[in-house]
Order: sequence, then structure tokens, then C-alpha cells
Amino acid sequence: MNAYQIYQEADPALITDLFTWLRNEEKDLYRNTVASLAQDRKLRPVFVQKKSLPDQFAWIHKTLKLKSTDMMGEHLFQLWFMKGQEELLVTFCDAMGIEHDGKGSVEGELPDELDAEKLKGAVDVLLENFDSKLVTAYLEVFNMQTTDGWASVTALLGSDDRLKLI
Repeated sequence: MNAYQIYQEADPALITDLFTWLRNEEKDLYRNTVASLAQDRKLRPVFVQKKSLPDQFAWIHKTLKLKSTDMMGEHLFQLWFMKGQEELLVTFCDAMGIEHDGKGSVEGELPDELDAEKLKGAVDVLLENFDSKLVTAYLEVFNMQTTDGWASVTALLGSDDRLKLI
């Protein structure tokens, strides 16, 4: 799944959480995102900035559903997980035995393969501690970190009924 597809399928509340975090914690990036997306749609940023906050979020969400904004959408997800969801990353890395810096940033290379049983156990731990939609979005974004994704992650996302974006 690509980032724009996650934006298409995700629960709007999850996306609102992402945009709220972005606006509150990464103000410059939020402004730059609005400006870049507006430019992509051949609009002036002020067109979006004059909207109410819920309307801004709706417009950004609608725009990130487009294939042309996939790279930007993926970057926003990565930033949100790396800076705004550290506990989730740390929990996942610890459960998978992936070395990290204590904040969830992987040290060295990601493994070429992920053990399916260990992954299932890690996902069980994540689902005990975090919203299932957040966990699903994380796994989808994590699976983008290698060209074709990890077979075990792809299989689990396709077979575990707890892992749904909506």
C-alpha cells in the first residue's frame, strides 16, 4: 500500500490526529506542507490558510489522497511516527529485537526478513497498548521502508482482522 492509499482508506480521526500533531508540534512544516500542496494544486497558500482549521484539515486530507502527493504524504507519516509516536516505535522495535536509539530510530540496517511469529507477538503487544488503526497505519508505513515490503508484514496485514484502517 502506498501513502496516498492509506490516506484514502484511513479513519478520518486518525488523519486528524496526524494533522493536529503536525500543526501543534511542527508549525513550520505544517505551513510548508500547506504551501507545497497548494502549489501542487495550482493554488495560492492563502486559499487554504483562510479556511477554518477543520476545513484546512479536510482539504489537506483530500489532497494527500492523490497519487501525485504520495511522497509528501509518506514523509508526513514517517515524521509523525518518528517524532509523535516514539512509544509505539520503541515498543515495536523492542518486541522485534531490532536495535534502536531508545527513541525508535533504527540503528544500522533493517533486517532483510522478519520472523512471522515474532511479528505476530509484536503486533499483539502493540494492539494491547495502542489503537488498532494507529498500529495498522504504522505497519503499512513501516512496510514501505523496503522496496517490496516484508512478506510477513504484508501477510499479517492481509490476514489479521484486527488490522484495519477503518
